[in-house]
Amino acid sequence: MSLAGRGIVVTRPRELAEPFARLLERRGARAFVFPAIEIQPLPAPAALAQLADFNIAVFISPSAVRVSLPAISPWPRGVTAAAVGSGTRRELERAGVAPVIAPSVGADSEALAALPEMQDLRGKRVLIVRGEGGRALLGETLAARGARVEYAECYRRVRPVTDAAPLLASWRAGQVHAVTLSSAEALDNFIAMTGAQLSAALPLFVPHQRVSAHARSRGLRELVVAGAGDDEMIERLVAYFDERD
Repeated sequence: MSLAGRGIVVTRPRELAEPFARLLERRGARAFVFPAIEIQPLPAPAALAQLADFNIAVFISPSAVRVSLPAISPWPRGVTAAAVGSGTRRELERAGVAPVIAPSVGADSEALAALPEMQDLRGKRVLIVRGEGGRALLGETLAARGARVEYAECYRRVRPVTDAAPLLASWRAGQVHAVTLSSAEALDNFIAMTGAQLSAALPLFVPHQRVSAHARSRGLRELVVAGAGDDEMIERLVAYFDERD
């Protein structure tokens, strides 16, 4: 079972797209790296320099780790690191931060909040490191459990300025067979950048049901909820195309 002969569009931010593209290529796919989100760092929030005053630091994405850690080094003793999923956990571990609390299944706020370590937070100070305008769910959940929650917004997500003509030409030539998306925002940007026809014509592989629901609200129908992890996404791609061979 492989992805030989399949063209897969990778819409992640470029610094995250390249490693995933290599994984696809090891399975025989041709990866079309077409970032639908660009990460722009913001000035380091003051809370990052005061991390030693917190009990837990929660990182919402691999980008949150990459952008914020230069302002944190060295990691303060006594502060617990938490991540919403395995990709974010790996970024922390690669930077020498360990151990890291992270869900083994799922990669979102709900999965992290369900862990035993995140239940009784009375008297704890929690810093959520995220992008500008992130979801409120996690902070509200942890505050309801007694935590004093603060935020460090260290980057913003913007739509890249990219020429879509080469990707569209490859699609019209029959070389593109699926699109992988990481968020509803990535989907909206992708449609704005490429037009509605491409997204409507190809299967879209998404990490969560909420992204699938957003895509359906935009009139898209061929959606596959694959999971947020790289391995989950690739295995679902393999299974999807294997069923059609």
